[in-house]
Amino acid sequence: MDLQPPHLIDDCLIHIFTFLTEEDLISASSVCKDWHEVAETPWLWRRMCLQRWSFCNFAVLSSEHVNHSWKRYFLRRCYLEAKMTKGRTGGYTCKSLRGHTGRVVGFVYLQENSAQLPHLWNSSATVCSASTDGTVRAWNIHNGELLWCSPVQSPLTGIVSDEQREVVITADSTGLIKTWQGKTGQEVASFSTASPHCTLLQYNVNNNWYLTVGTSQGSVCTLADSALTKKSSVMVCDTFKVNILLVSPDKKWITAGTKDNDDLSPKVIYTESLTFPSEDEDLLCQSVPVIGCQAAVFIPTQPARLAIIHHNEHPHNKALTVFDVSIKKTKYKSEIQVQQVESFPLTVNSRSSDILLEAKDSNCLVLAANQELWVYSLKGALLASFKEHTMPISSICVDRFRVATASQDLSLRVLTWRNDRDRGLTLESRYHLLGGSHTMSRGFTHVACDYSSIVASVEGKDGKDVLKAYSFPS
Repeated sequence: MDLQPPHLIDDCLIHIFTFLTEEDLISASSVCKDWHEVAETPWLWRRMCLQRWSFCNFAVLSSEHVNHSWKRYFLRRCYLEAKMTKGRTGGYTCKSLRGHTGRVVGFVYLQENSAQLPHLWNSSATVCSASTDGTVRAWNIHNGELLWCSPVQSPLTGIVSDEQREVVITADSTGLIKTWQGKTGQEVASFSTASPHCTLLQYNVNNNWYLTVGTSQGSVCTLADSALTKKSSVMVCDTFKVNILLVSPDKKWITAGTKDNDDLSPKVIYTESLTFPSEDEDLLCQSVPVIGCQAAVFIPTQPARLAIIHHNEHPHNKALTVFDVSIKKTKYKSEIQVQQVESFPLTVNSRSSDILLEAKDSNCLVLAANQELWVYSLKGALLASFKEHTMPISSICVDRFRVATASQDLSLRVLTWRNDRDRGLTLESRYHLLGGSHTMSRGFTHVACDYSSIVASVEGKDGKDVLKAYSFPS
């Protein structure tokens, strides 16, 4: 006689199956019909997806086979990551994207190609690049096709995309800011800052679109909506170029600073003071208690935790200090509080513009300078170090799966994250990708990744840069 209701047996099996790996779960599904039905439970696969990647693209639930969508998502993403981890010849394609007649100053991914939220069944990937030849070009990186090219204007100096990856924003050498539709290349709006160098930062607050621009004169100008309506302009760097511009994950704070003066401190500004300035209230702005800022990054998994590399007593001595930013409101006023969390010295010997700093999570910082790459914990423990490049590292790309480094030695190094029993999260070197010949090129200058590709720009000796697109198709 069956003494237990069937659903209780299923619940017990589901609980037991939570202790299985994906390989064991697949094996268990072939034992019998009942085990197969339990092993196909969407909750089990959803749980494994979120445990492994934390963030997943919930659009997969719109699939026709809803009961299998999380399983198919998990298996397909594991398969793609396995291909990118091995990097075997024949496991990827390399396209050279030619057409720019000047230096590539940057490029951005568009159309849902995010390493954090990939659309695994969308095989197309679009990258938009900006050049000193005055054009923006959009490419299908899988087949090397040029999708559109903007009209020629003054030499471009920077490019970013908006958070939805639908709009491209550029700045040129005259200080003209333009926005472009990513799919069509149609110009949407323009705004003149009259600055020969602009640092661009786009973000959304409560579904409202904003663009904050750092200028060569030391000010930050904030524009709103697709029309680029001016909201505010404030001085932050006393006539020195603003080349550090960051927004916190909770979008409440903007950090603005310069690498060009060893006596200045970066500033933290309350975002609302820029997006909704008030004539009756002063700008909420606070200097961070360090000088000679050389690199900075907000920790992506914290609301407003800021890591800064700066001078430590002497310009040749450097330190990394971490701060928490918050606001204290009283009956009569509001004050910004910048509280130190951790600080430790660094043995990095490099010019300020050569230090690169990124963060993976709340306890993992990635630094690059000269030919070396380091991974530090928040408390200053050195988790890993690499010196595989033979020339200086020019760019790094950090996501939840891997770190890609680009170097002047004309190679890309790919490293993947792993959990070490003793040291916790660390990096493991995997393989390298080559970008061509030094007889024609001077090395890589930029690198970016999505869930199934790596794109980098190669500086040509003839002044015509080329994009290299490495795709790992399923």
